[in-house]
Amino acid sequence: MPETVLWLHDWLQSCGLAGWPCDALAWTLTGLAVLAAAGLAYLLARLLLVRVVSFFVRRTRTQWDDALARRRAFRRLAHLLPALVLYGSAGLFGPVAGLVERLALSYMTLVVLLVLMAVANAAVDIYQTYAVARSRPIKGFVEVAKIALGFVVGVFILATLLDREPWLLLSGLGALTAVLLLVFKDSLLGLVAGVQLAVNDLVHIGDWIEMPKYGADGDVIDISLHTVKVQNWDKTITSLPSYALVSDSFKNWRSMTQAGARRIKRALNIDISSVRYLTEADLERLAHVQLIADYLREKRQEIAAFNAEQHADPSLPLNGRQLTNVGTFRAYVAAYLRRHPKIHQGLTLMVRHLEPTPQGLPLELYAFTNDPTWATYENIQADIFDHILAAAPLFDLRVFQVPSSGDVQKLGEALGRRA
Repeated sequence: MPETVLWLHDWLQSCGLAGWPCDALAWTLTGLAVLAAAGLAYLLARLLLVRVVSFFVRRTRTQWDDALARRRAFRRLAHLLPALVLYGSAGLFGPVAGLVERLALSYMTLVVLLVLMAVANAAVDIYQTYAVARSRPIKGFVEVAKIALGFVVGVFILATLLDREPWLLLSGLGALTAVLLLVFKDSLLGLVAGVQLAVNDLVHIGDWIEMPKYGADGDVIDISLHTVKVQNWDKTITSLPSYALVSDSFKNWRSMTQAGARRIKRALNIDISSVRYLTEADLERLAHVQLIADYLREKRQEIAAFNAEQHADPSLPLNGRQLTNVGTFRAYVAAYLRRHPKIHQGLTLMVRHLEPTPQGLPLELYAFTNDPTWATYENIQADIFDHILAAAPLFDLRVFQVPSSGDVQKLGEALGRRA
């Protein structure tokens, strides 16, 4: 019997207790005293380690100590001191000394695990402050390491509580491999996806991605082991399974941002009944349009030379070559885009006809703005089509639209007046 317990035993006997109640009470009081000492040690550790360290952390310029404090590494480390008190005083618990010693050792191991996880989280926080973190995120790999470390520590704690060798427990887990694979299926798929995303450079933090299957359309804000978080343009958050970015298709707009350009690919429908040849009066009027003045002069000379060489009969426009209002309008739109300060002149730029439809002749603009910002891009595109829609009537072209109720009403009124 330890001296402390023996002293309490003698003191209790002097107070009139004897036999087994005296022994049991002596051991119980000693245990309570040890637990009180452990609690006092924890309070001292919190006071000295947490508050004092936090005081100095706020006054340093380094980021590591701030990250560790934010992840509560010092607060978790304070639990180590009471565990050491219990482990060192386990002999004072008498018959259950072995159990207390194993519990204290398991508690210390758990505290060390929690501190290491806090350090790992702090390392991820520091890493994400560097530019390389956008293209090479490590959060998923750190989570895998934490799971593996937690598994190993769990086996060690279980072996300590059962008073067995850890290697014996690990050897017995071979039969549970299939169960473990089933339990950690998502983690394994996430690990494989993380490796493929990193190796193939598929997605970075900050990329704009679209994945309609999951309703995702926005910026990637987090890449972890199991999920990829996307902040949509309406500020909602969509969580995608990491493996979905490997097994399913998605659109990444990163290359558009890197190129500093964004594509305009939109058409307006020309009423085919308004398409005609240009007359001499039309050519004289359009010759004053500065953007196509040179074009008209060169085209007229080219067509005149060609018709003279072919001996074309000028009495009909079908004989030989003639300029049309839609072709001239197409040349004007192309010239307008080439002079536009917001259109990228180093990338593809064309104005083309698409296949005619019941809605008319589609005239498609294919060009790139030199600013990929969404709001700016939409304003540039709107300004261009504002101008083109207003310019079409000057070429005697009508833009097709389905008749509205107002058109039908006007037609009815006109028919009524004729009747």
